[in-house]
Amino acid sequence: MGTAPTGRVDTIVLIHGLWMTSRSWEHWARRYRAFGFQVLTPAWPGMDAEVQALRDDPAPIAGLTLGQIVDHYAAVVRELPNPPLIMGHSFGALVAQVLLDRGLGAATVAIAPAAPRGVVRLPVSTLRSAYPVLRSPGNRHRAVPITPDQFRYAFGNTLPREESDRAWQRYAVPAAGHVLFEGAFANLDARSAATVDNGRDDRAPLLLIAGGADHVSPPALVKSNANLYRKSRAVTDYQEFPGRSHFTVGEPGWEKVADRALDWAVEMATTRSPAIVGEAPRW
Repeated sequence: MGTAPTGRVDTIVLIHGLWMTSRSWEHWARRYRAFGFQVLTPAWPGMDAEVQALRDDPAPIAGLTLGQIVDHYAAVVRELPNPPLIMGHSFGALVAQVLLDRGLGAATVAIAPAAPRGVVRLPVSTLRSAYPVLRSPGNRHRAVPITPDQFRYAFGNTLPREESDRAWQRYAVPAAGHVLFEGAFANLDARSAATVDNGRDDRAPLLLIAGGADHVSPPALVKSNANLYRKSRAVTDYQEFPGRSHFTVGEPGWEKVADRALDWAVEMATTRSPAIVGEAPRW
């Protein structure tokens, strides 16, 4: 069951991932607002348009970089009067981890995260999911669409075909090729925007959530991500939901994941977050 706002913990920022828009958070945002939270679902820069409009003209997507996206959300968070809870999905969860490293937010939840720099081995299913973009170096500066069949493998593998196709129709947009290339080759770039200082002890708490049937970010990948933080004395938790796909924010049973994310985040923010219980000035 979801938690109500507590003191300074009253705002949630939701960050969508690749091949999606902020519409992907529609269920979570509605539920969290019903609990009394202010919920912000800002889109990636240039992607604050309807799904069909971005399919018809994906030009705003083509030039995006990971650094631009991180800076965009950092500006959103810094404008808030109090540190928010930050939740991200897929590449949005990678962005959330970089924001965490910048000292932003009261608690962070990374759902089916794309891996930051330092995760060396990518599972075969992850590479297959990314193949529509990575198959051609020319896609680095393009917006690359995803077909219903590709969407079904990457996102809708736990859904009946008809439901997967409906999800593709409602949510899927072309992907920013540069962002996916940055993530895939982060370990070859010492200045990668996907870099986090995973040894920090003064950061806010972090929960990483994996889906047992996820092809894009399978449990092995999310566990490797969590292990990057093993030298930090800050809170790092991991939870796996069996049988859930990469579309865990929208597939049936999403309520259980949403409520767990919120309950954990509120508890950690109010009891363990430097931004809430510490003595240092905000930010």
